[in-house]
Amino acid sequence: MFYTDGKLQYPVRVEKADPLFARALQQAIGGIEGEIRVAMQYFFQACGARGNNKFRDMLMNTATEELGHIEMLATAVALNLEGAPLSEKEEVAKDPVSSMVLGGINMKNILSSGLSAMPVDSDGVPFDMSHIYASGNIAADMTANIAAESTGRTLAVRLYNMTNDAGMKDMLSYLIARDTMHQNQWLAALEELGGHHGVFPIPNSFPQEKEKQDFSYAFLGFQEDGVDAIAGRWSEGESIDGKGRFSSMPMKPLGEKPDLGTAKPKSGAQAEQM
Repeated sequence: MFYTDGKLQYPVRVEKADPLFARALQQAIGGIEGEIRVAMQYFFQACGARGNNKFRDMLMNTATEELGHIEMLATAVALNLEGAPLSEKEEVAKDPVSSMVLGGINMKNILSSGLSAMPVDSDGVPFDMSHIYASGNIAADMTANIAAESTGRTLAVRLYNMTNDAGMKDMLSYLIARDTMHQNQWLAALEELGGHHGVFPIPNSFPQEKEKQDFSYAFLGFQEDGVDAIAGRWSEGESIDGKGRFSSMPMKPLGEKPDLGTAKPKSGAQAEQM
């Protein structure tokens, strides 16, 4: 069950409407780095969380917070669209060239939503939920969430640097701060689950003796001349999960060339394939 009091989570103000910035803000709503993505990701992770209920509660609270971020950004888009031209004549009076593309404004915000935000990215492409990761494995989900908040914070920083509007910078400063918290939040959850030594490799419930352990911690190089791959932390020393030691070796084919045999009759293949 969800509740709302009709108030924004954080103040949203626009000192000077900027329709082009409205288009940029759409990426933070419906882009793959945006708030719809994380809201739905945390929501479905929460719905499928098994085990200690505190992880479900944490995920559901954060999913609800992200819904509030969508509301903030949608409000910011609408306020910035106050300056959008509603007719070609209005735009031609300023610049005949830019009239052809309305200065780069997303046409959907004018034609489909009446100067309001939409669940689309900055190119007007609807968010299709294909970037929602909810695996049912709490450690895998926390790891995916770190990546989501990292790319989301990167986007928010880019938006912050794109505008000179004090109101927009203030709102984005808040969203950037929340991304900082959420990155640390998911890392803290991984720490509580056992940290690198307890969590990885994911899933930790699969016995490692059943995997081909000669390859468990080997960095494989695929250079044609067979020289060693460039060394790094990933190729020497103790593994991050503490369960092995990194090594490095050039990879050679271990299998034969595949031979699929002839095609089956009535399979639509050429006679020469049978």
